[in-house]
Amino acid sequence: MGASKSKQTTQSSSSSQTTIKDKTLSGLGNLIRVLPTGTVFLYQFLSPVLSNNGDCATTIYKYLTAILVAVCGFSCFFSSFTDSYVGDDKKTHYGVAILKGLWPSADSKNVDLSAYKLRIGDFVHAFFALIVFGVLVLLDQKTVSCFYPLSDSAEKTLLKVLPPIVGAISSVVFTWFPNKRHGIGYPSSTDTSQTSKSTSSSSTTV
Repeated sequence: MGASKSKQTTQSSSSSQTTIKDKTLSGLGNLIRVLPTGTVFLYQFLSPVLSNNGDCATTIYKYLTAILVAVCGFSCFFSSFTDSYVGDDKKTHYGVAILKGLWPSADSKNVDLSAYKLRIGDFVHAFFALIVFGVLVLLDQKTVSCFYPLSDSAEKTLLKVLPPIVGAISSVVFTWFPNKRHGIGYPSSTDTSQTSKSTSSSSTTV
C-alpha cells in the first residue's frame, strides 16, 4: 500500500510538473515570435550538443555554451535593426536601418527608403528581444545546469513566474512601440503581404 501510494504521488507530481512545462512552453511560444526564427532554431539545436546535455564537468563545454548564448543573443539584438523591401526587380532586399534609411540599398524608384530609417522603437525592440532570449536561456535546463544547477523547486518557480511577467511587459512594449519591420530571420514583407491577401480573400469567400 505504502509503495503504491508513493508511486502514485511521484507520478502525479511528475505529471503536474510536465503540465506546467507544457503550459509554460506554449505561452513562451508566443513570445519567441519576436525572435529571429533561425536564431531560435540554431540555439535549440546546438544547445544540447555544446552543453553536453547539461553536464559541463569539462571546462570546454562551458566556453562553447557561453559562445553560443553570446552569438545568438547578438543575432537577436542585431536583427531588430534590419528590414526588407521589394525593389523594382520584384525581389526582396534586406538592409540595416540607419539614420537616412537602409544600408546597403539598391536603386529603387518606387520605394521610399527613407521610410525605413532608424527609430527609437528599434532600440526598444532590440532590448526586448534580448530579454526574451534571456528567458529562453533560463528556461533551458541543459544550459542552466551547465553553469548554475538549479533545484526542481527553483526551476518550477522560473517556469511559473518568468513567462507571465515577460508576456505582460511585451503587451505594453508592443502597444507603445509597434514593430513594423520585416528583418533578417523574420517573415519578409512579401510573405506578409501574401498572407494578408490570402486572409482577406478567404474571408471574402466565406
